Amino acid sequence: MYNLKILLSLILLSSVSLMAHSSSETDSKQKMAFTVTQLTDNISVLIVNSSGAGNIAILTGEDGVIMIDDTLPPLADDLKAAIKQVTDKPVDFIINTHVHGDHLGNNELFAKDGTWVIGHEKIRTRLLNKEEEVSEHMLPVITFSDQMTFHLNNHTAKVIHTPASHTDGDAFIHYEEANIIHTGDLMFNYLFPFIDIASGGNIDNYIAAQKQMLSLSDDKTQIIPGHGPMATKADLQASIALLEGSKAIINALIKQGLTEDEIVKKNPLQKYHDAWNWRFITTERMTRQMVKGLL
Repeated sequence: MYNLKILLSLILLSSVSLMAHSSSETDSKQKMAFTVTQLTDNISVLIVNSSGAGNIAILTGEDGVIMIDDTLPPLADDLKAAIKQVTDKPVDFIINTHVHGDHLGNNELFAKDGTWVIGHEKIRTRLLNKEEEVSEHMLPVITFSDQMTFHLNNHTAKVIHTPASHTDGDAFIHYEEANIIHTGDLMFNYLFPFIDIASGGNIDNYIAAQKQMLSLSDDKTQIIPGHGPMATKADLQASIALLEGSKAIINALIKQGLTEDEIVKKNPLQKYHDAWNWRFITTERMTRQMVKGLL
């Protein structure tokens, strides 16, 4: 009887332990910051499970590993775990699409491990000009002014600068053979875009950048936006329509002599609210940034 009690106790304890382990695994999966999806045999995308940080692409192969952007520092552990789902090799190159911290926040972490950080020359300039001191490991060590091309792992990956659009140091990446475009923050998929005027952003140039990417797209193009789910050519066209429509509406009110607050009070972009409003760029904030950018 004594032995039977011990056996029953052990079974019960094991069951509780397994349940706790299973629950812990479930919670861990739910908390993971990224969903990893393989787009081709050696290109994968890490889509952020909330719209607060930037999406990431990884190209792997015998020639090396190239990663596009590296997200926020608090997501570093999740990023490393997601990379391990794609490759067991170290990251050789990181390409920063622009200067914002949700896209280059882990430069230092990877650079200290030997990763080469690449970005437009204005990214490096803006980081160096910050009021607070920036670690040298945060800085791109390879910079370009117009575009550069990688010929690695049987892919041609063109890194193309678009002048003064989301910021003044933006680039998108076009994987030619794979028919994939990583837009950086030149596209927010069904989210009002952030046009950082203080960092050199410009509404007309943002639209021009989207049209440039559109010219490289067809109905089979896989588009990785800076924020939001995977996109298509049709989604990019919808984003252009949003911006051109918003610009026309706001310009008309500016021509009437209305102030920024008077325009906001009219809620002129209400028709876009349900499809595009989100916590960072609300309909009101979208209206204000359009007014500031068009005045």
